Amino acid sequence: MSIERKPLGRGGIRSAGYDRSARVLEIEFEGGRVVQHTGVGDEIARRFLGSGSPASYYRDNIEEDFPQRRAS
Repeated sequence: MSIERKPLGRGGIRSAGYDRSARVLEIEFEGGRVVQHTGVGDEIARRFLGSGSPASYYRDNIEEDFPQRRAS
């Protein structure tokens, strides 16, 4: 699965993208680690991608709430 990511460059998050049909949020962290969170709804993804503090939003609303896997 290839998800187009947009640069975020804040709080240790380099880029992120969302696949609406698969409900997958893909996040690239500084250092190159890429994870995909599954089952993420449109509203959560939209708020994360538009957040002024994406790292805080990620920790508070995504990291522990949605299953994750390393992206290849």
